[in-house]
Amino acid sequence: DLAALRILVHGRAEDASRALEHFESRWQDNPLVMDKWFAVQATVPSPEVLDRVKGLTDHPKFSLRNPNKVRSLIGTFAVHNPVAFHRPDGAGYEFVAETILELDDLNPQIAARMVAAFNRWRRYPEAEQTRMKAALQRIADKKGLSPDVEEIVSAALKA
Repeated sequence: DLAALRILVHGRAEDASRALEHFESRWQDNPLVMDKWFAVQATVPSPEVLDRVKGLTDHPKFSLRNPNKVRSLIGTFAVHNPVAFHRPDGAGYEFVAETILELDDLNPQIAARMVAAFNRWRRYPEAEQTRMKAALQRIADKKGLSPDVEEIVSAALKA
């Protein structure tokens, strides 16, 4: 089921939306399978998938308070979708930075893990470096930033 769903969704098949709905209705009571459902959508290699990911943060089965959901949707987006995360307009970075700032108040350990998406910012072309560094600085500038996140962000900025 999951492999077929991924092929339909990533291939932007005509029936992809219907397949997602069917998969969701079948597996909605299985949190681990729903994590995969979120991840399939977060990894569509398209800059426009960011809007989908943002919309999924309002899904009834998603919660920023649930580390598995955060990793399956936001973490997967940031780490496994370079097309959308590294959008030329920087919106992918902004979204992940904003989410990290929200998470910092809810679960600093998960927020700190999410910062890892920015750790190698110096390895990217200059334009991406500038936008990634700005996102890191935005996080670093938060008043009352947790020690967990501060340590990772400071190390990334110094590296």
